[in-house]
Amino acid sequence: MSEIIRYEHVDICYNGKIAVHDICFSLEEGEILGIVGESGSGKSTLLKAALGMLGRDGLVTRGDIYYKDLDLPDIRAEKMQEISGAEIGMIFQMAGNSFCPIRTVGAQLQEMMAAHGHDRGRAVQAEACALFDRFGFKDPERIWQSYPFELSGGMQQRVGVAAAMLLKPKILLADEPTSALDVTVQRQVIEEMLLARKLFGTAIILVTHNIGVIRAMADSMLVLHQGEMVEYGRAENILENPQSSYTQKLLAAVPRLRRSMTGYGRNLASQAS
Repeated sequence: MSEIIRYEHVDICYNGKIAVHDICFSLEEGEILGIVGESGSGKSTLLKAALGMLGRDGLVTRGDIYYKDLDLPDIRAEKMQEISGAEIGMIFQMAGNSFCPIRTVGAQLQEMMAAHGHDRGRAVQAEACALFDRFGFKDPERIWQSYPFELSGGMQQRVGVAAAMLLKPKILLADEPTSALDVTVQRQVIEEMLLARKLFGTAIILVTHNIGVIRAMADSMLVLHQGEMVEYGRAENILENPQSSYTQKLLAAVPRLRRSMTGYGRNLASQAS
């Protein structure tokens, strides 16, 4: 495997105030990195910086974010439009909010594909429905024809995963993709992201508060506290033997997974390898 993205000594500020400081990590093809920490620690900010989504008040003030040979904070908006979605995909915490409520799922996916140079038409529909089927939807054609408000929150989130994978990006940025879901749907979303890695070799950066999701998915783990790295390494090592006092407190505050859920995470990981 080869490195696909690297953060080098990254500082990010909002209105001149530092939000994250001196962040360094890298991701290889097909690797899943889980980022954890308290609310406001800068987890989502790290994802948004890669796609230039910090808004008018946010700025990468130091360091570099390399994707292949590109330093993402320095590229032109036109180049970022080419990369966003097609090479670096994004799943938001509430995927339903990223869909237009008055247009069908299919119409929006057609438009997305056309924006990246794909012809509209039955070929796109067939590819999307095949992906819906792989992701466990029993009636893919109905999903294609539905308006977002006709789908449950869990179904919207799963459609969001499928939509992000339609362009087969090299990297998937997932910002709290399971936080608003019940346990059953959480499992479905986890399974779909692991399937995306298996099918397409997709690398994933996953922001979450859910240590159970980290246990089920992540190869490596980054712990943030007040915008700074306190621990980074193999997820299994950190979860079983945390070195930082903050990480120890964070893990101690989380109930241990039931044996069945822990086994589920191991089973998914083995299926996706």
